[in-house]
Amino acid sequence: MRRLAAHLSGDREPFVVPVYVIAGTAGSGKTALALRWAHLVRENYPDGHLYVNLRGYDPGEPVAAEKVLPRFLMALGVPAAAVPSDSESAAALYRSVLADRRVLVVLDNAATVAQVRPLLPGDGSCLAIVTSRGRLSGLAVRDGAYRLTLGTLPEAEAIALLRTVTDGARADGDDRLAELARLCACLPLALRIAAERATDHPYMPIQELMDELRDESRLWDALSTGDEEGEAVRAVFAWSYRALSPEAARLFRVLGLHPGPEFGVGAAAALAGLSVRTARQQLDVLAGAHLLMPTAPDRFEFHDLLRAYATDRVRQEELPEDRSAALLRLLDWYLHTADAAQAMVMPAEDRLPLGPPNTGVEPLSFADHHQAVDWAERERANFLPVVQAAEKSGLDRYAWQLPAVLWNAKSPSLLATDWLAMGRIGLGAARRLEDLTAEAGLLESHGFAWTKTGRTTEALDSHQRALAIRRQLRDTEGEAASLNAVGLVHLRRRELSPAGARLREAADLFGELGETHWHAVATANLGLVDYEAGRLTEAAEEISLALAEHRTEGAERSIGNALWVLSRIRLDRGQHQQALLDAQEAVRIALDLRSHVLEGNWLLALGDAQRALGSYEEALTSYHRSATLHRRLGDHSREALGLQGTGETYQCLDRTEEAAHFHRTAAAAHRELGDAWNEALALDGLARAVRAGDPAMAHGYWTESLRLLCRYDDPRARATRRDVERRLGDVETGG
Repeated sequence: MRRLAAHLSGDREPFVVPVYVIAGTAGSGKTALALRWAHLVRENYPDGHLYVNLRGYDPGEPVAAEKVLPRFLMALGVPAAAVPSDSESAAALYRSVLADRRVLVVLDNAATVAQVRPLLPGDGSCLAIVTSRGRLSGLAVRDGAYRLTLGTLPEAEAIALLRTVTDGARADGDDRLAELARLCACLPLALRIAAERATDHPYMPIQELMDELRDESRLWDALSTGDEEGEAVRAVFAWSYRALSPEAARLFRVLGLHPGPEFGVGAAAALAGLSVRTARQQLDVLAGAHLLMPTAPDRFEFHDLLRAYATDRVRQEELPEDRSAALLRLLDWYLHTADAAQAMVMPAEDRLPLGPPNTGVEPLSFADHHQAVDWAERERANFLPVVQAAEKSGLDRYAWQLPAVLWNAKSPSLLATDWLAMGRIGLGAARRLEDLTAEAGLLESHGFAWTKTGRTTEALDSHQRALAIRRQLRDTEGEAASLNAVGLVHLRRRELSPAGARLREAADLFGELGETHWHAVATANLGLVDYEAGRLTEAAEEISLALAEHRTEGAERSIGNALWVLSRIRLDRGQHQQALLDAQEAVRIALDLRSHVLEGNWLLALGDAQRALGSYEEALTSYHRSATLHRRLGDHSREALGLQGTGETYQCLDRTEEAAHFHRTAAAAHRELGDAWNEALALDGLARAVRAGDPAMAHGYWTESLRLLCRYDDPRARATRRDVERRLGDVETGG
């Protein structure tokens, strides 16, 4: 710690990023040191802290830099839609975003320089800490990295560690502990496991314990590859593993089949075919032996060495059919638990006919919406690996059903791009099974995911393909759902005529089927089309009918959807206070549902109402929160609407420089997305902000705004054009 601190405070070139490689053999404490030091220096890096476990030595595939860059960029505020698809461009953007920021980056368990280099900041105000079993000499040569190599503990310190852990449990002398330390190669991980074993057997002579360990050591010596420390660690693992009860040993090895980074009690119970109660008891045994690391109540993870050892044991000691049965139970547990979560998170959505879970599987149930969302958040990192495991094992039914269910059970923090990776696997599986119903459902989810990322062309294509399949299958209810989805994409693109036509078809079909909830949903969507067109009377009637039906059902999500549109209608009619109340109720519903998507959208309506009432500080808070949420979600279009609202609010405060900045940023974003309507509105705002200081520039912005508005011919567009023409005329005449 002193050497690291001294080097950080020493002289160095101002534009060179300090890069520290903490190297050492497996189990030497590299990660512990890196994280301890990172916590000590984190206050020096107030602009952010990034961490990734590159899993360079896990049994599975290491994490490549191109997989990490999108995560880091989105964590730093880059919209998902703006993340480049090629790794070189993404790395360049990453370095650009970090320029002039003070950010701490921890790259844990790197195997190669190629994993690390694209993730290094390009600015000297940042700090990068890398841990690796290798020397990563290329970082020292090309990047000026400072390398600190951890050796094994000095024998006296190894004895002190053993003495500390066994304090009060045993009365062995230091000579005995020194012998035990040497058998553990003085490595902290091995020492800790051995000390726990000695503590758990206080009346067993230490000589007997060491004889067992020597036996394991001789076995590993016979298989040695020349890595003395590695063989010692494996010997300690085997020694501790063989001391477990048969039940705990079996659980340890089958946990090596779990594809994700960590797991809970329920997943462990499913893998082993145990009751949850028994699994919890055995997990406590494994954690007590330091063969697992607790990460949260009832959640655990492996050290990468121990994961590799468990994976080796399960392959050696479990029959192939038993391994397959364990994986099936795990997939079944995730599928049925996700289905139970969907019932709470999205109760209006149809559920797949799954049938009962397999024998030995106890899926979770949830008392309320919040419990379901909590589970989805905890398991978020496991969803894609689980779907990939199903695909790799040729289990196509699970490979499509899991993404289908997880679309409605996903956590608020799961990005649409994350689901798309699962959805592509599911779509391939459904096509291999020639299951057209499954294919149509996954295409529909793809369409909604593409919409959330602003990719409306891909969204429209997905929904239209789903519509074609459902018509082929004569699935009238599915056809209505696809028509509704197609209409929403047209609405997002402000193609109001086709949007209204498709939504009217959907409403009529839902009505014929007696689907009152979905008929009300389609009716509310029609109300939004009429609102956007400026037909306020029709919009108010449709929204009021839908809202009444949704309140009767108690469908909160749909109530909020109707309320935010009603708030906008009231605002246009000058009913500002009632518009505020409607928007506030909608946002409260979004917060109760813990939906960032809904909260971000409905905050736009709240900000508009607050601004109309002169509550400018509150409006700025709403717009800022909306833009931040949409940035995290990768919805660049709605992020720009938040920026646009911010610009309008600063205009009301006569802070024209800030207003111009936000309008300019919003206009650029809308232009990049091909959204001519909102670009025209942002240019109008920009012209109003700069008019006093630069009338000629304002004239140019209004001219371009009019050119864009000429594409639209609905009542609202015509009224907007008249306003812009009037302002353009004023600036031309000097009025």
